[in-house]
Parts: sequence; C-alpha cells; structure tokens
Amino acid sequence: QLQLVESGGGLVQPGGSLRLACAASRFTLDSYTIGWFRQAPGKEREGVSCISSSGGITNYADSVKGRFTISRDNAKNTVYLQMNSLKPEDTAVYYCAAHARRVGCTTDLPWYDYWGQGTQVTVSS
Repeated sequence: QLQLVESGGGLVQPGGSLRLACAASRFTLDSYTIGWFRQAPGKEREGVSCISSSGGITNYADSVKGRFTISRDNAKNTVYLQMNSLKPEDTAVYYCAAHARRVGCTTDLPWYDYWGQGTQVTVSS
C-alpha cells in the first residue's frame, strides 16, 4: 500500500515561507495525482492544492492562489508545497494525499485514497 510522509512544517512568522515535502515509500508517485489539504483546530479539512501525475495540471484554493506553489519531482518521488507570504490563518495541520482515479487534479477530499500523517504549520509572531 502506498505510504506518504510529510515533512517541512514548523513555526514561522507572518510573511515568512516554508516548503513542505510529501515523500512516498514502497511505490512510485508518478502515476498518482497528489493533493495538499489542511485542517485548522475546530474546522473541517479543506483542499489547498493538487497536481496531476505528469505535473502538467495544478489547482489552488482561492485562499492560497499567488502565495503557494505545488510541484513534483518524480525522480525523487516527492511532491512539494512552497508556501510564501504566510498568514496566521494558514496555521493548520497539512496533509498530502494521493489517488490514481481518472478525475485527475481535484481538491475534493473523497477522491483521495492514501493519506499521510500530517505536519503542523504554525504562523505566529
């Protein structure tokens, strides 16, 4: 079974940057669409971004457009989420997830079959 591991979270000041990584073990990621999701305390998990298996299609939630960039390096079996101009409201646990369904790049949670354990991002001064 595909296993995903997120890394790169931490504490950052408003306006700062972080780069999250989603790495896979046991299987290669190159046939999977990857999504990034986040869940803040007391809120539902929401979609942030996704990238198609080839990397040719990406989507972003309106709240992060122009600030976050998703990319993938299939040679390294890793997907990244570069987060710039971070705001306190970006504070959440961030999860990566994968699916191999025909729907392709979507930030709708039910399409995703495999999930990582999450990494905490805290934006605070």
